[in-house]
Amino acid sequence: MARLRAKDYDDKRLAILEQAAGLFATEGFAAASLSRLAAACETSKASLYHYYQSKEAILFDILDGHIRLLLETVEAAARETGAEPRSRLKHMVRALIGAYDQADNEHRVLLNEITRLAPEQQQQIRTMERAIVARFAEAIAAALPEMSDHARWRTPATMSLLGMLNWHYTWFRRDGWLSREAYADFACALFLDGMPAALSQAAEAAAEV
Repeated sequence: MARLRAKDYDDKRLAILEQAAGLFATEGFAAASLSRLAAACETSKASLYHYYQSKEAILFDILDGHIRLLLETVEAAARETGAEPRSRLKHMVRALIGAYDQADNEHRVLLNEITRLAPEQQQQIRTMERAIVARFAEAIAAALPEMSDHARWRTPATMSLLGMLNWHYTWFRRDGWLSREAYADFACALFLDGMPAALSQAAEAAAEV
């Protein structure tokens, strides 16, 4: 007879993932041990094996859950109807920044530890990352029609915007004067208002070569 799961199984599993994300983010995946994780979860190492067979399985669940949340959030924002292109991009930026709230550890682990996964698991995560990039590239192209005259700059432009958003955790302070929403609006304005000038400058530089 199959072993029945406890009613609080999912809650305990999510608690393990939360503690593991914090441990992996601060100590690094290689240095963090299952014994340390068990202590952080106030349980035994044997109990952890009831939920996960390995530290790598825990890591995959952290990254898979985090990137799925980001992708679902961005896609939902991109589907907003009635918004003109610049407003839609702003909405997507706000949504992505909002999804990072309370998920700094998961995001740090995603950026720093993905290569610890098996190749097929890395590919699964990378596929969802590329989908997020594609949604933003489409939104940027719609918000900045002049981008059509500078097709080769589409990827650098998209990655520049996402770079501002993805790495803000390195300096952002939750108790500081700046809110995540305010930073989202700032980054979006900086990008939308500055990109036309940047494209023009790039075109002038290319003409001089």
